[in-house]
Amino acid sequence: MLHEGRRKFIALTGAAAISAAWPIAARAQRPAIPVIGFLSSASAQYYADRLRAFHRGLSEAGYVEGQNVAIEYRWAEDDNNRLPALAAQLVQRQVTVIAAAGATPSALAAKAATSTIPIVFGIGSDPIEVGLTASLNRPGGNLTGITTLTLELGPKRLELLHELVPAATRIAVLDDPTGLINANILSREQTAARQLGLEFDVLHASSEPDFERTFATLARSRAGALLIRPHLTFTAHGATLGALALRHAVPAIFQYRPFVAAGGLMSYGTSEAEYFRLLGGYVGKILKGEKPADLPVQQVTKVELIVNLKTAKTLGMTVPLSLLGRADEVIE
Repeated sequence: MLHEGRRKFIALTGAAAISAAWPIAARAQRPAIPVIGFLSSASAQYYADRLRAFHRGLSEAGYVEGQNVAIEYRWAEDDNNRLPALAAQLVQRQVTVIAAAGATPSALAAKAATSTIPIVFGIGSDPIEVGLTASLNRPGGNLTGITTLTLELGPKRLELLHELVPAATRIAVLDDPTGLINANILSREQTAARQLGLEFDVLHASSEPDFERTFATLARSRAGALLIRPHLTFTAHGATLGALALRHAVPAIFQYRPFVAAGGLMSYGTSEAEYFRLLGGYVGKILKGEKPADLPVQQVTKVELIVNLKTAKTLGMTVPLSLLGRADEVIE
């Protein structure tokens, strides 16, 4: 009888031990959630709105950070020389997919770091021209992504600036000489300037510390308005440039909304919200198993014209009703 009781005790104890161990074993066998590597040339502080749009695109594909996907962020802090090492970190981390967000240098660094991990880029250049993909419809390899209408919109920005400041026959152009798409932008702008009867001076800036000096130079020039080219250096600091343009009383146009919201006169360019939403959506497709080689490169076609009416009044300018009527947003 005693032996029978011992046998029952041992059996019950063993069953309890197995039952207690089962949740641990089940957890150990549960697959890890995928990890996105987010690689950017810029700083995190300038990406709050862009990241919200990126997360919206991810959520539309069924992914929410912290729930069923993790994101490893790597920021180059405006120093492109750091990008290769940051991309290598993500490869070593064995992320599921890399989102090379917002600029060609990030995409090129990611491509150089891996030929196997899928990469979704977001750039303003021609991906074939800069060597990222073999074609737009069937990219091949491990890269696909989103492009913006950067080159196409340059002449239109010049036209809009001329429409708003018709008395300015000489335009200053703010340029980053280290940019990857200088020649193409310059050619298109020169053609548009000739057609409008405009001359322009090119001013250079390659980092945020250069901005103050450049605006001081502009104040001493004969230029009546400023066109800011769509380089990463300027995109990352759009709000700073907008505030400087207002402080120096310069009628200026750039490509993105943060510039206008901070006091710049006008912006005309691709919708950043749509741009980063599509980027997040493509990352989501790859997380679901689609291959970059089979996903055609998308071009963002949504364009926004934004005018700061308050700044125009501060500068003593009257914005034509025809221009206000075409604006997607008027800041008052």
